[in-house]
Amino acid sequence: MTVDRADGTDPLAGLAVYQVGGSVRDQLLGLEAPDRDYVVVGASPEIMEARGFRPVGRDFPVFLHPETHEEYALARTERKSGHGYRGFVFQAGPEVTLEQDLARRDLTVNAMALDSEGRLIDPYNGRLDLSQGRLRHVSDAFREDPVRILRLARFATRFAGFTVADQTLELCSQMVRDGEVEHLVPERVWQEMRGALMYPKPSRFFDLLREIGALRVILPEVDALFGVPQPARHHPEIDSGQHTLMVLDQAARLEAALAVRFACLVHDLGKALTPPGELPSHRGHERRGLKPIAEVCQRLAVPTECRELALKVGEFHLMAHRAFELKPSTVERLIGQLDGWRRPDRLADFLLACKADIRGRTGREDDPYPQADFLSRAQLEAAVVSAAPFLAQGLTGSRIAEAIRRERINRIAQLRASFPAPPPA
Repeated sequence: MTVDRADGTDPLAGLAVYQVGGSVRDQLLGLEAPDRDYVVVGASPEIMEARGFRPVGRDFPVFLHPETHEEYALARTERKSGHGYRGFVFQAGPEVTLEQDLARRDLTVNAMALDSEGRLIDPYNGRLDLSQGRLRHVSDAFREDPVRILRLARFATRFAGFTVADQTLELCSQMVRDGEVEHLVPERVWQEMRGALMYPKPSRFFDLLREIGALRVILPEVDALFGVPQPARHHPEIDSGQHTLMVLDQAARLEAALAVRFACLVHDLGKALTPPGELPSHRGHERRGLKPIAEVCQRLAVPTECRELALKVGEFHLMAHRAFELKPSTVERLIGQLDGWRRPDRLADFLLACKADIRGRTGREDDPYPQADFLSRAQLEAAVVSAAPFLAQGLTGSRIAEAIRRERINRIAQLRASFPAPPPA
């Protein structure tokens, strides 16, 4: 924690410095913790600046070490003054103790500290909860920040074998009933959700939010899918919400990128809008889902790459599933609609989401998906067609574009004729 300066002095000499937070938790779990957080007890901003630390905290005193540039925060307490995660008044000063600083943290497993000798300070029994695989809030102050619900769900997703204490679940449910979740900043929702999406079983994040009633506030479009039936022939799991989470877990199993996983989460939002008289069929759900997909992306400020892929998957995933039934001209047009001629990587991501969709069904978790191979090969075979031979023939303008399209269709037709027959659905 200390580094000697050129003049031989140590900026931390004489200060009570503790390693705190997630790095302590991960260290006790034997996990790599690349980022460490430190808290300084008994100091003031003036003392820190006199030792060369540079203040960077906007809401409370945080300083960068003059040489390592690691962050050191002064011990602080907090008091709720309004709604949301910004609705707090902080107090930092020499009089704030380490125990008071740890008490404001969310979960006991995140409320431990190590002193400069490596000794553990654990006033709220975080180590016991860690050994028993339990996530438990430190105090009722947990209710003051709705972001903690998202963090709890993310930790429950990251540490899949952990359970959440019953008292903590009830406290979260009460926060939802009190309307606290309605004050969440959309950017923070996306930040926590983005992290959870990249874990091996991301469905846990949404399951927990649904259990405490928060999903209907944070992602009402996804929550609305639960209880909506699908034809058992194609979906033995029947429930549209369960299917969505199964698809999401399959995307994780395929080690898909963030954009693919998000697309899987929202690909079937249109099923919640199917007229009741048409259930369990969902004819036209692809186009019905485009509006809610766009609304989710706008509300949460989802990155452009995620939004664009989600809309493509939502609109065209059933066409991909029917690839062997499509005319060669339709396959050529589909690849174009997916921007596959210009961006084969986008086509690959689209097909990975479609594979997850097929496998996200009870008993079909290992089904082959030859459609992906066929459409990938079709793009490769047809993408090599260039304008050069048609220019040599004297064609110009739109006639060249049409000639390229005809040749692409011809190559796709030849590929389909030689492609192995797909297995029965």
